[in-house]
Amino acid sequence: MSDPFLLSVENAVATISINGAPWNLMSLEYIDRLEEVLPELLADDGVRAIVFTGEGLDHFSAGMDLKQIPAGVERAGSRDAFFDQRLRVLNQIENGGTPCIATLFGYCLGGGLELPLACHFRLAAEEGAQIGLPEMDLGGVPAWGGSARLPRIVGRNHALDMILRARKIDGQEALRMGLVNEVIPLAELKARAQELGEELARQPRLSVKNMLDTIVGFETKTIEESLADERRAVLAGQGSADSREGMRAFMEKRTPVFNQDI
Repeated sequence: MSDPFLLSVENAVATISINGAPWNLMSLEYIDRLEEVLPELLADDGVRAIVFTGEGLDHFSAGMDLKQIPAGVERAGSRDAFFDQRLRVLNQIENGGTPCIATLFGYCLGGGLELPLACHFRLAAEEGAQIGLPEMDLGGVPAWGGSARLPRIVGRNHALDMILRARKIDGQEALRMGLVNEVIPLAELKARAQELGEELARQPRLSVKNMLDTIVGFETKTIEESLADERRAVLAGQGSADSREGMRAFMEKRTPVFNQDI
Protein backbone atom coordinates (compact mmCIF):
# COMPACT_ATOMS: atom_id res chain seq x y z
CA MET A 1 0.00 0.00 0.00
CA SER A 2 1.31 3.47 -0.89
CA ASP A 3 1.70 6.14 1.76
CA PRO A 4 -1.55 8.07 2.32
CA PHE A 5 0.38 11.32 2.01
CA LEU A 6 3.82 12.49 1.02
CA LEU A 7 5.74 14.58 3.54
CA SER A 8 8.65 16.87 2.78
CA VAL A 9 10.37 19.71 4.63
CA GLU A 10 12.15 22.52 2.82
CA ASN A 11 13.33 25.81 4.31
CA ALA A 12 11.38 25.17 7.55
CA VAL A 13 8.14 24.52 5.60
CA ALA A 14 6.58 21.07 5.87
CA THR A 15 4.38 20.01 2.95
CA ILE A 16 1.74 17.31 3.42
CA SER A 17 0.41 16.16 0.05
CA ILE A 18 -2.50 13.70 -0.16
CA ASN A 19 -1.18 10.78 -2.18
CA GLY A 20 -4.25 9.66 -4.08
CA ALA A 21 -4.44 11.56 -7.35
CA PRO A 22 -6.59 12.43 -9.14
CA TRP A 23 -9.30 12.60 -6.44
CA ASN A 24 -7.03 12.66 -3.37
CA LEU A 25 -9.73 11.22 -1.12
CA MET A 26 -9.17 11.60 2.62
CA SER A 27 -8.99 7.92 3.52
CA LEU A 28 -9.00 6.33 6.96
CA GLU A 29 -5.27 5.84 6.54
CA TYR A 30 -4.75 9.52 5.71
CA ILE A 31 -6.46 10.68 8.90
CA ASP A 32 -4.72 8.01 11.02
CA ARG A 33 -1.32 9.00 9.69
CA LEU A 34 -2.06 12.70 10.02
CA GLU A 35 -2.97 12.21 13.68
CA GLU A 36 0.40 10.53 14.24
CA VAL A 37 2.55 13.02 12.34
CA LEU A 38 0.97 16.37 13.23
CA PRO A 39 2.08 16.43 16.90
CA GLU A 40 5.65 15.76 15.78
CA LEU A 41 5.60 18.55 13.22
CA LEU A 42 3.95 21.01 15.61
CA ALA A 43 6.58 20.28 18.26
CA ASP A 44 9.50 20.59 15.83
CA ASP A 45 11.20 24.00 16.09
CA GLY A 46 12.63 23.38 12.63
CA VAL A 47 9.12 23.37 11.12
CA ARG A 48 7.67 26.86 11.20
CA ALA A 49 4.89 26.53 8.63
CA ILE A 50 2.86 23.67 7.15
CA VAL A 51 1.33 23.45 3.68
CA PHE A 52 -1.57 21.08 2.99
CA THR A 53 -1.96 20.12 -0.65
CA GLY A 54 -2.75 17.16 -2.88
CA GLU A 55 -0.76 15.28 -5.49
CA GLY A 56 -1.20 16.34 -9.10
CA LEU A 57 -3.11 19.36 -10.33
CA ASP A 58 -6.57 17.83 -10.75
CA HIS A 59 -8.09 18.10 -7.28
CA PHE A 60 -7.00 19.06 -3.78
CA SER A 61 -9.49 16.57 -2.36
CA ALA A 62 -12.96 15.35 -3.24
CA GLY A 63 -13.41 14.69 0.48
CA MET A 64 -13.71 11.55 2.51
CA ASP A 65 -13.80 8.11 0.94
CA LEU A 66 -17.47 7.47 1.76
CA LYS A 67 -17.13 3.74 1.12
CA GLN A 68 -14.85 3.53 4.16
CA ILE A 69 -17.35 4.97 6.66
CA PRO A 70 -18.78 1.61 7.86
CA ALA A 71 -15.30 0.18 8.41
CA GLY A 72 -14.17 3.38 10.10
CA VAL A 73 -17.12 3.40 12.49
CA GLU A 74 -16.59 -0.25 13.32
CA ARG A 75 -12.90 0.25 13.95
CA ALA A 76 -13.49 3.36 16.10
CA GLY A 77 -16.21 1.66 18.13
CA SER A 78 -18.95 4.20 17.45
CA ARG A 79 -19.97 6.87 14.99
CA ASP A 80 -19.17 9.56 17.58
CA ALA A 81 -15.66 8.20 18.08
CA PHE A 82 -15.15 8.03 14.32
CA PHE A 83 -16.02 11.69 13.76
CA ASP A 84 -14.31 12.79 16.99
CA GLN A 85 -10.98 11.68 15.53
CA ARG A 86 -11.46 13.96 12.54
CA LEU A 87 -12.36 16.88 14.78
CA ARG A 88 -9.25 16.22 16.90
CA VAL A 89 -7.02 16.32 13.84
CA LEU A 90 -8.53 19.54 12.52
CA ASN A 91 -8.34 21.13 15.97
CA GLN A 92 -4.63 20.32 16.06
CA ILE A 93 -4.19 22.11 12.73
CA GLU A 94 -6.09 25.18 13.91
CA ASN A 95 -4.73 25.39 17.45
CA GLY A 96 -1.24 23.90 17.13
CA GLY A 97 0.59 27.23 17.11
CA THR A 98 2.16 26.74 13.65
CA PRO A 99 0.73 28.64 10.66
CA CYS A 100 -0.95 26.27 8.21
CA ILE A 101 -1.66 26.97 4.54
CA ALA A 102 -4.07 25.07 2.27
CA THR A 103 -4.08 25.02 -1.52
CA LEU A 104 -7.56 24.85 -3.04
CA PHE A 105 -7.74 23.56 -6.60
CA GLY A 106 -10.13 21.34 -8.49
CA TYR A 107 -12.57 19.67 -6.12
CA CYS A 108 -12.35 20.94 -2.54
CA LEU A 109 -15.48 19.28 -1.24
CA GLY A 110 -16.71 18.05 2.14
CA GLY A 111 -13.64 17.17 4.17
CA GLY A 112 -11.66 18.63 1.27
CA LEU A 113 -12.93 22.04 2.39
CA GLU A 114 -13.26 21.36 6.11
CA LEU A 115 -9.54 20.70 6.52
CA PRO A 116 -8.64 23.99 4.76
CA LEU A 117 -11.17 25.79 6.99
CA ALA A 118 -8.99 24.77 9.97
CA CYS A 119 -5.93 26.32 8.29
CA HIS A 120 -4.86 29.92 8.82
CA PHE A 121 -4.27 30.74 5.14
CA ARG A 122 -6.10 29.45 2.07
CA LEU A 123 -4.90 29.99 -1.49
CA ALA A 124 -7.22 29.12 -4.38
CA ALA A 125 -6.52 28.34 -8.00
CA GLU A 126 -7.59 31.03 -10.45
CA GLU A 127 -9.17 28.43 -12.68
CA GLY A 128 -11.03 25.18 -12.08
CA ALA A 129 -11.62 25.29 -8.32
CA GLN A 130 -14.94 23.90 -7.08
CA ILE A 131 -15.19 24.65 -3.38
CA GLY A 132 -18.11 23.57 -1.24
CA LEU A 133 -19.85 21.48 1.37
CA PRO A 134 -22.18 19.26 -0.71
CA GLU A 135 -23.43 17.05 2.13
CA MET A 136 -27.00 18.36 1.80
CA ASP A 137 -27.19 16.74 -1.65
CA LEU A 138 -26.36 13.43 0.03
CA GLY A 139 -29.09 13.85 2.63
CA GLY A 140 -26.61 14.79 5.34
CA VAL A 141 -24.77 17.73 6.87
CA PRO A 142 -21.10 18.68 7.32
CA ALA A 143 -19.49 16.47 9.95
CA TRP A 144 -15.89 17.71 10.23
CA GLY A 145 -16.62 21.16 11.67
CA GLY A 146 -17.71 22.80 8.42
CA SER A 147 -20.88 24.33 9.83
CA ALA A 148 -18.91 25.65 12.82
CA ARG A 149 -15.94 27.17 10.99
CA LEU A 150 -17.43 28.38 7.70
CA PRO A 151 -19.76 31.01 9.28
CA ARG A 152 -16.88 32.33 11.37
CA ILE A 153 -14.84 32.87 8.22
CA VAL A 154 -17.39 34.10 5.66
CA GLY A 155 -20.35 35.10 7.83
CA ARG A 156 -23.76 33.59 8.41
CA ASN A 157 -25.36 34.54 5.07
CA HIS A 158 -22.65 33.10 2.86
CA ALA A 159 -22.38 29.96 5.02
CA LEU A 160 -26.11 29.27 4.88
CA ASP A 161 -26.12 29.87 1.13
CA MET A 162 -23.27 27.42 0.54
CA ILE A 163 -24.42 24.71 2.95
CA LEU A 164 -28.20 24.68 2.46
CA ARG A 165 -27.91 24.88 -1.33
CA ALA A 166 -24.89 22.55 -1.45
CA ARG A 167 -23.40 25.27 -3.62
CA LYS A 168 -19.92 25.07 -5.10
CA ILE A 169 -17.98 28.28 -5.67
CA ASP A 170 -14.87 29.10 -7.66
CA GLY A 171 -11.70 30.81 -6.51
CA GLN A 172 -12.78 34.32 -7.40
CA GLU A 173 -16.05 34.05 -5.49
CA ALA A 174 -14.19 32.52 -2.57
CA LEU A 175 -11.89 35.55 -2.58
CA ARG A 176 -14.80 37.99 -2.70
CA MET A 177 -16.46 36.43 0.34
CA GLY A 178 -13.21 36.21 2.31
CA LEU A 179 -12.90 32.42 2.24
CA VAL A 180 -9.43 32.55 0.68
CA ASN A 181 -6.54 34.98 1.01
CA GLU A 182 -5.33 34.92 -2.58
CA VAL A 183 -6.22 33.56 -6.02
CA ILE A 184 -3.26 32.23 -8.00
CA PRO A 185 -2.92 30.65 -11.47
CA LEU A 186 -3.11 26.89 -10.99
CA ALA A 187 0.37 26.29 -12.38
CA GLU A 188 1.83 28.65 -9.75
CA LEU A 189 -0.37 27.71 -6.78
CA LYS A 190 1.89 25.22 -5.01
CA ALA A 191 4.97 27.38 -5.51
CA ARG A 192 3.08 30.35 -4.03
CA ALA A 193 2.09 28.24 -1.00
CA GLN A 194 5.75 27.35 -0.46
CA GLU A 195 6.74 31.00 -0.85
CA LEU A 196 4.15 32.11 1.71
CA GLY A 197 5.24 29.32 4.06
CA GLU A 198 8.85 30.47 3.85
CA GLU A 199 7.80 34.07 4.52
CA LEU A 200 5.91 32.98 7.64
CA ALA A 201 8.83 30.75 8.69
CA ARG A 202 11.12 33.78 8.69
CA GLN A 203 8.92 35.57 11.22
CA PRO A 204 9.81 35.22 14.94
CA ARG A 205 8.42 31.82 15.91
CA LEU A 206 7.38 32.71 19.47
CA SER A 207 5.56 35.84 18.29
CA VAL A 208 3.78 33.93 15.55
CA LYS A 209 2.64 31.26 17.99
CA ASN A 210 1.46 33.84 20.51
CA MET A 211 -0.51 35.72 17.84
CA LEU A 212 -2.13 32.50 16.65
CA ASP A 213 -3.09 31.74 20.25
CA THR A 214 -4.55 35.24 20.58
CA ILE A 215 -6.42 35.55 17.28
CA VAL A 216 -7.61 32.00 16.55
CA GLY A 217 -11.03 31.59 18.12
CA PHE A 218 -11.40 35.31 18.85
CA GLU A 219 -15.06 35.07 17.78
CA THR A 220 -15.94 33.31 21.03
CA LYS A 221 -13.90 35.65 23.26
CA THR A 222 -14.88 38.91 24.86
CA ILE A 223 -12.75 41.93 24.04
CA GLU A 224 -11.36 41.73 27.58
CA GLU A 225 -10.25 38.13 27.02
CA SER A 226 -8.60 39.03 23.72
CA LEU A 227 -6.81 41.96 25.33
CA ALA A 228 -5.58 39.70 28.13
CA ASP A 229 -4.30 37.22 25.52
CA GLU A 230 -2.49 40.04 23.76
CA ARG A 231 -0.87 41.19 27.00
CA ARG A 232 0.34 37.64 27.69
CA ALA A 233 1.87 37.58 24.21
CA VAL A 234 3.62 40.90 24.83
CA LEU A 235 5.12 39.74 28.12
CA ALA A 236 6.11 36.32 26.74
CA GLY A 237 8.11 37.93 23.95
CA GLN A 238 9.89 40.60 25.96
CA GLY A 239 13.61 39.99 26.19
CA SER A 240 13.56 37.09 23.74
CA ALA A 241 16.38 36.62 21.24
CA ASP A 242 14.05 37.59 18.42
CA SER A 243 12.86 40.76 20.13
CA ARG A 244 16.48 41.80 20.66
CA GLU A 245 17.32 41.00 17.04
CA GLY A 246 14.31 42.96 15.82
CA MET A 247 15.33 46.04 17.78
CA ARG A 248 18.97 45.77 16.65
CA ALA A 249 17.90 45.44 13.03
CA PHE A 250 15.64 48.49 13.35
CA MET A 251 18.45 50.58 14.81
CA GLU A 252 20.90 49.31 12.18
CA LYS A 253 18.39 49.86 9.34
CA ARG A 254 18.56 46.26 8.08
CA THR A 255 16.22 43.33 7.66
CA PRO A 256 15.98 41.25 10.86
CA VAL A 257 17.01 37.60 10.84
CA PHE A 258 14.82 35.76 13.30
CA ASN A 259 14.90 32.23 14.73
CA GLN A 260 18.69 32.13 14.89
CA ASP A 261 18.53 30.19 18.15
CA ILE A 262 16.63 27.29 16.52
